[in-house]
Amino acid sequence: MSIEVKNAFKYYGEQAALNDVSFNVNSGEIIGFLGPNGAGKSTMMKILTCFIPKSSGSVKVCGLDVEEHSIEVRKKVGYLPEHNPLYLDMYVKEYLSFVAGIYKIKNKKDRVNEMISLVGLEVEKNKKIGALSKGYRQRVGLAQAIIHDPQVLILDEPTSGLDPNQLVDIRQLILDIGKTKTVMLSTHIMQEVEAICDRVIIIKKGKIVADNTAEKMQQKDVERQTVLVEFDQVVSRNQLRQIANIKSVKNVEDNKWLFSGEGDIRPAIAKYAQQHNLLILAMSVEQKSMEEVFKELTAGN
Repeated sequence: MSIEVKNAFKYYGEQAALNDVSFNVNSGEIIGFLGPNGAGKSTMMKILTCFIPKSSGSVKVCGLDVEEHSIEVRKKVGYLPEHNPLYLDMYVKEYLSFVAGIYKIKNKKDRVNEMISLVGLEVEKNKKIGALSKGYRQRVGLAQAIIHDPQVLILDEPTSGLDPNQLVDIRQLILDIGKTKTVMLSTHIMQEVEAICDRVIIIKKGKIVADNTAEKMQQKDVERQTVLVEFDQVVSRNQLRQIANIKSVKNVEDNKWLFSGEGDIRPAIAKYAQQHNLLILAMSVEQKSMEEVFKELTAGN
């Protein structure tokens, strides 16, 4: 288990930023940690990275308590904060060499060159960080976060402010890193969650309100499935109502039909089509967008 959080509380004065938070993250998972502004995301990440202490509860990273073994935890964690704190007057290679020195990395020069290649900084490696675009600064931030080969990577809004091309590049980089490391990232970009996260944890006012895969969160109804099907020819509603477990059938347009039924109704629809010489041109399960899921779970008080 890479991250274990049990009954964690964090108070600022009398205000509870985290209120009885519990969750686990397995090795090799990419976890999306979502919530509105002020929900407690950054607070949880700062506790995991030993920047601030919890008020109570248990927080462990790679089996080590974050307060009892703070130095050891920091060696195992890479962290990219929301506001990427870089030395703007330093050159890219100079800065990464400086960070490598802090971690006492052997073969420092080779490791710096390896990181520059991994995050795609070759064309910018001899520039001052202050002269880089936001996208390349994020790459420098990622490079410093993984230069010591951590087991766990904590990313707070890693793609904030990037243009569409930079978004694609950074997302792919996170996916590549996630093949060998545990990644926990906070983001407000829901497409990012669907694209790269194995699991999603949603926090609201310091409490976890959902912990599941994005796919399961997006199901409109756990007990009932809604499927959109396009056939190659005209078929009547009365015919389609004969399909097993179908509760309702609605014509959307031309030969497109919206089916609703209990459980997974796709095999029954496919079997019916085969028996009646119908060709299915398209079939898709209707589901909520992550934006809809997020709004439903975090709306109100």
